[in-house]
Amino acid sequence: MSKFGEKLCFILTWITQGSNYLSAYGYGVMHRMHHAFADTEKDPHSPKYDPNPLAMMWRTKNIYQQINKQKIAIEEKFTKNVPQWKSFDKFASSWYSRIGWGAFYTVFFIIFAEYWWHWLLLPVAILMAPIHGMIINWFGHIYGYVNFKVNDTSKNLFRFDWLMLGEGYHNNHHKFGGRANFGGVRWHEIDVTYMIMLLLEKLGWIKMNRVMATPKREI
Repeated sequence: MSKFGEKLCFILTWITQGSNYLSAYGYGVMHRMHHAFADTEKDPHSPKYDPNPLAMMWRTKNIYQQINKQKIAIEEKFTKNVPQWKSFDKFASSWYSRIGWGAFYTVFFIIFAEYWWHWLLLPVAILMAPIHGMIINWFGHIYGYVNFKVNDTSKNLFRFDWLMLGEGYHNNHHKFGGRANFGGVRWHEIDVTYMIMLLLEKLGWIKMNRVMATPKREI
């Protein structure tokens, strides 16, 4: 995308993720490391090396912060072409921003929550990012089915990924890490996020690199 579009996405990410804001740089680098070192001791998030999902996500948080604040040495292959906006990341990742969003969510619930059980959704709103990470990186390496034999434990969580909008096809993604469409291997695997990307491309807002055709499943 253009540099303007890139910065606009940073801002829109902060608006839509709120207290869950994740730096494109910090997460992008960590995600590349996850693929390179999947299910080894160097993997930023693998259920093989933590006793429970909360411990895994806490370790992930620490590694993410070290990467984002550039406190650890990272090989250039993991940082190449990853978008970064240091000043905005510093603001959007600050406790002032996160607490401010949390306060906004609380006021929103005070105004609009009509039943007691609505309040159960407040911690979900505040902690959506670690919940999402836990679903994919813990349960997506334990439960589900596989289309491809890979050198890790990645699995496809759902037949139709209604919850993660395509990211639940984790085995497909680990087999073809550079492919934008996580689904499409079986008839029921529909990657909703990829459909959105196709629309954005038709509007001229992004351009995707198509590295391969639809793969055939091996299992």
